[in-house]
Order: sequence, then structure tokens, then C-alpha cells
Amino acid sequence: MTAGILLAFVLGYFALLLAVAWWTSRRADNEAYFIGSRNSPWMLVAFGMVGTSLSGVTFISVPGAVGLTHFGYLQLVLGQVAGYFVIAFVLLPLYFKLGLTSIYGTLAQRLGPRSYRTGAAFFIASRTLGATARLYLVVKVLQDMILDAFGVPFWLTAAVILLMVLLYTLEGGVRTIVFTDTLQTAGMLLGLGVCVWFLLNKLNLNVPQALAAMDVQGLSTVWGTDPLARDFWAKQLLAGAFIAIAMTGLDQEMMQKSLSVRRLADSQKNLVVLAFVLLAVVGVFLFLGGLLYLFAPTVGLQTAGDRIFPAVVLGYLPVAVQVLFVIALISALFPSADGALTALTSSFCIDILGLQQRTQLDEARRTRIRRWVHLGFAALFMALVMVFKAVDDPSMIWLILKLAAYTYGPLLGLFAYAIFSRRPAPDRWAPLVAVAAPALCWVLDANQAAWLGGWQIGLELLVLNGALTYAGLWLLAPRAAARQAAAPR
Repeated sequence: MTAGILLAFVLGYFALLLAVAWWTSRRADNEAYFIGSRNSPWMLVAFGMVGTSLSGVTFISVPGAVGLTHFGYLQLVLGQVAGYFVIAFVLLPLYFKLGLTSIYGTLAQRLGPRSYRTGAAFFIASRTLGATARLYLVVKVLQDMILDAFGVPFWLTAAVILLMVLLYTLEGGVRTIVFTDTLQTAGMLLGLGVCVWFLLNKLNLNVPQALAAMDVQGLSTVWGTDPLARDFWAKQLLAGAFIAIAMTGLDQEMMQKSLSVRRLADSQKNLVVLAFVLLAVVGVFLFLGGLLYLFAPTVGLQTAGDRIFPAVVLGYLPVAVQVLFVIALISALFPSADGALTALTSSFCIDILGLQQRTQLDEARRTRIRRWVHLGFAALFMALVMVFKAVDDPSMIWLILKLAAYTYGPLLGLFAYAIFSRRPAPDRWAPLVAVAAPALCWVLDANQAAWLGGWQIGLELLVLNGALTYAGLWLLAPRAAARQAAAPR
């Protein structure tokens, strides 16, 4: 299929998104933008969050990683299921009880204003890095598949895609995203199913035969059994649980959609359904990865990692599958970019600028400020996409998770202290502790070969980072208590 025809399908799909955005953003105000007027259907939220949770990185990088880590990624996802239950039955009741628009209001009420802004700042850094890494990967695939044929430079491709996202999120916010994410999740899962079906036919295998062939080649190995290694099953399950808690339960983008549901019980159903759907979908992605690595040698294809899925589809599958692949790829791209832009705008406006508390501003002025913030984050996305292009990591899924271990760790520690500690809050020290903990983790990570005698720290670095943040706050709390006792009354 020519690049021009593929481009036409991309533009047609985008026109559909714009139509949905126009329909959902009519008469939308700032409350609709931030939390969907607390009237989103929970089933749509749950289904749409599948696309947001997976993103283009899962679509491309999880199947590609099978050649290196086999089905080991499933260990993380099993841990995430446990994490989603913690979110549903520990964090969500707290958020609903406090009536929050931004979940970082928890830190304001429990710890103080500096802790509140520190948590929001770490979310902004975390989500910005994660979203732009995901965006880069999909833009790169579209560039290689379509735009290179027209001589379009990479930077222009990234800019046009960001403009597309801006056009359908600038007004409707969460109200729009709940519906567009549902459409995009459906497109992604349809593309996944069709690709699996065609590869099974190309290999002339059924599902049990394919799994047996993967087992022979060692591709279907799930459990890591070396306690010292990074992929040891206990480390992976623990890391998966805390990755879910941090990257979903403490993430304004993900919780913003759950808080847009009217009732707590429905929001909890959303999270539980999401957990099991994600487990099933990731299992299919890993199965697809195994099929790709079974198929590639039969046609002499040498590529691996993030490049193998696009190479197989474009080189060896029918035209109709190529079209579905492109639509599925776009469907995987937009949920991670649109939700991130909206959540980052919401967090910056509410948590950093205090827009809701500035009663002297009328609705029109608040809307103008929110739009400028939205545009500012789009420009930042553009700059960071170009940075990731310079890095060009061959397996983006592990790079994203490694970055998350550093940036979400302080959030984990701050929320744990706010929820579970009864000691006074050392609010003035919170920014210092939140910076020191990941810095100590970086030093340990860089020197673990020399210091730990063969023990390898993997993604459980997130847990260590959160524990160091909690410990720092706990140790400084007595000083805070002493100052409070000595203060004049």
C-alpha cells in the first residue's frame, strides 16, 4: 500500500475524532474540562482507560520485548492487578471523601502546602516524561511508515500530530477524552486481534500449537527464578503492584477520569474491571510478540525489539491489515497524549496556579489561562519528543518504567506518609526530601555492581525510592513537632 493511502486513512480517522470532540465539548465549562462534570459513565471510563494504560508503547514495545525478556513482562502485570485493588479500595474512597478535583489536594489537607506543590510538581515531571516517551515511539513508527516517503521531516510530523491532539482536547478536556479514548481503545484492540489472526494463518498454527512452538524456543517463559536477578518473580510482582499504585492511583491523569464518575462504587468497578481487562490484553500482546518472533525467521527477517512489529506488518501482511495497523497505532497514540495534556493542564492550573481558589477571576479569564497552559504543555511535549529522538532507546517500555521509578517514588512516599503516618508533617522539608530520595537511588543504582555483591536492583527501585521519601519525612517529623510545641500560642 502506498504512503498516500495510509495517510488518507489517518486523516479520515482524525476527522472522526474531531467530530466526537465537537459533539462532547458543546457548552463545556471548566468543570467539564477538569472532571467531566462528575457525570461520566463508568463503563466508558473503564474501557477508555485500557487504551490510556497501554498506549503506543505497549502496542509496539511489549511484543518487541518478547525476544529479550520472553513473557516476563506478565509478572509485572500480575503485580499491577493487586495494585489496582489497593487503588480501588484504599485511595478512591479517600479521594471521594475529600471531594477532590486534583488528587494532590490530599497532600494539602494532610501535610501542608509545600508537600502539596511538591507532589503536583513530581506528577507533572513524571507524566510529561512518560507521555512524551510514548508519543515519540509512535511518531517514529508513523514517520518510518508514511511520512518519510513524502520527505516530511520528523519534527514536522511530531508538530502536526500534537496540533491534532490540541484541536480535539482544548475545549472539552475530560468530557471529550472519555468518549475519544473509548473509540481509540476499540481501534487498538481490533488491530491487535486482526494481526494475531493473520500471523496464526501465516504460520499455519492454532493457539495451542503456537504456544507449544514458543515454549520450544523459550519465548513463553514467564517466571524469573534467580533471586539476585532483576527479573526475579518476587521483585517483579512487588514492583508491578507499586507501579500500578504510583502510575495510576497517584497519577492525576488516570484518577481524573475515575473522579469524573458520579458514584464511588461505580468508580471502584471501573478500576477492578480495568485490572482484569489489562491482564488479558497484555497477555494477547505477549502472545503476538511470540508470533512475531516465530514468523520473522521464516522470511529471513533479522530485526528485533521495537522495530519487529512494524517490519512484519508492512513487509509481509495484507494491505487491509496494514490499514488496521496504522489505525490501531494512532488509536494507541492519542489516548496517552490527549489524557496527559489534559491532566497536566488541570494539575498546573489547580495545584500550581491555584486557579479554583482565585475567586477574583471570572470564568472567561480562567478559561484563557487554562488554554495558555494547555498550549504551553504542548510546546514542552514537542521539545521532549525531540530529546527522545536523540536518545532513540531500542526498547522504550523499559526506559519509561525506569524513569517512573525515579519520578513517582517521591509521590509514593508522600502519599504513604499522608495516609498512614500519625506523626506531625514536616511540610517545610518535603521538597528537599522528595529530591534527595531519588538522588540517593540514582547513586545506589549506578554503583550496585560494586556495592551489592551480585544483587541486582530492577524496577523495585520505585519501592525503595518511596521508602526513602517516607523515612526522610518520618525522621524530620520530631523536629517539626518540637518547633510546633515551642511556637508562641
